[in-house]
Amino acid sequence: MTESSTTPRKQTLDKDLDKLVHVEEATSLVARGLVAPGLGLLFLALAGVFASIYVIGEPKAVIIIAAAAIGAYMALNIGANDVANNVGPAVGSRALSLTGALIIAAVFESAGALIAGGDVVGTISKGIVSPEAVSTPAVFIRAMMAALISSALWINLATWIGAPVSTTHSVVGGVMGAGIAAAGFSAVDWGTMSQIAASWVVSPVMGGVVAAIFLAFIKTFIIYQDDKIAAARRWVPLLIAIMAGAFSAYLATKGLKKIVKIDQLTIILIGLICFLLTWFVSHFRVRNQSRGMENRNQSLRKLFKMPLVISACLLSFAHGANDVANAVGPLAAIVFTAQADTVSAEVAIPIWVMVIGAAGISFGLILFGPKLIRMVGEQITKLNPMRAFCVALSASITVIIASGLGLPVSSTHTAVGAIFGVGFFREWYTAKSKRRRRYMERKGLRVPEQSVGAATIILGDDEATNGKMSREEVVRRKLVRRAHVTTIVAAWVTTVPAAAILAAIIFLGLNAVS
Repeated sequence: MTESSTTPRKQTLDKDLDKLVHVEEATSLVARGLVAPGLGLLFLALAGVFASIYVIGEPKAVIIIAAAAIGAYMALNIGANDVANNVGPAVGSRALSLTGALIIAAVFESAGALIAGGDVVGTISKGIVSPEAVSTPAVFIRAMMAALISSALWINLATWIGAPVSTTHSVVGGVMGAGIAAAGFSAVDWGTMSQIAASWVVSPVMGGVVAAIFLAFIKTFIIYQDDKIAAARRWVPLLIAIMAGAFSAYLATKGLKKIVKIDQLTIILIGLICFLLTWFVSHFRVRNQSRGMENRNQSLRKLFKMPLVISACLLSFAHGANDVANAVGPLAAIVFTAQADTVSAEVAIPIWVMVIGAAGISFGLILFGPKLIRMVGEQITKLNPMRAFCVALSASITVIIASGLGLPVSSTHTAVGAIFGVGFFREWYTAKSKRRRRYMERKGLRVPEQSVGAATIILGDDEATNGKMSREEVVRRKLVRRAHVTTIVAAWVTTVPAAAILAAIIFLGLNAVS
């Protein structure tokens, strides 16, 4: 009798304890999700406190402190979204761990912003809105505030849905929308805006084409050669040297010019010297590293890992040098206008403003960056060190070519376009390449017949098949995930108008309460 009466009580107790355990686990899971936003809010508060040290006691100190917090929010979002393009391919190809990528990017982004970030910035974001069109300093301050808030909110939304967008385009859209709301459509330089719109197409197409060309070279002269190691000893040093020359010219064009004045001839000489030195050093390094390697693609990937790590460092440095202005440019304009009570086309960036921008980019990367890093590096298409190398090389070469031709390009669109180019080229190559077909036949691997249709598209460089797949399976396993392509392109197209509309609404709201 006693046993029968106690057993139900034990079962009830066990169930209650299980429920408590599940509640604690759920609470812990929710709490972990709030850690990053909480730390982000703490950073905004600290940015305001940091700004107050420099401006406390000034007539418009409250406005400057509020603007500093908004600029910090913008910097957090740049770190969360834009930096993924620099380190994502290296992470996706397993050349870098996610932790290692976060550390490298944070260090080099900050270094680029503080060392080569420049001390002068255009207050109206590259001539989008004429300074003469803004009636008073107070109106200008509200317009810059609206531009900062709208662009930061848009980038935040894009990060949340997993779409890498151009932070420059976001700022441009914000400034344009606020300028239209403040002074009408005539205040906008529509010629400049048309160039920016053209970059939506120019950047990804150029990036994709350049990346595909280098991947075609690697496949033709290294991967599908019978003696891969001998081919790698011949061509990999050349590819690494091209990367070194391109990156040195890229840094001179987009970073070092902020420190010293460099003409085009000097930039070319810097690139050529780095190319020759790297070719000489890489020749011996690749030869030593390839000793004893098996004649397979897995061996080739090891030769590209170190160049990829170096490229991630250099891309992060150049990005910090250039894109910190997206976070602190409008903030610096607000600070200058509030202190001088006048509107200027160009202003000096105070060091404390630059520190907020550099710290915010690094902090945003660490707190919120992993999602976009995985998206760029892993979810659009499968990357290995060789493909990721093509993406990194394309990013630097495209910027150099576009700068020489006077074409406006977005680093985000270029890098993601390069990933698209690599993926779509692989789809075409695996279906159409006669070289690949002959190579696989020599190795005794069965090549799918053309009658299989699109099934030939989905096979990777190291894959073969002995059977047919259904059309549904073919679509599911395509090398480039179409859903991500659609999401990203849609975000690109809507960035400028969405940021503009949001900025106009925010500006009108600020006007109403002021």
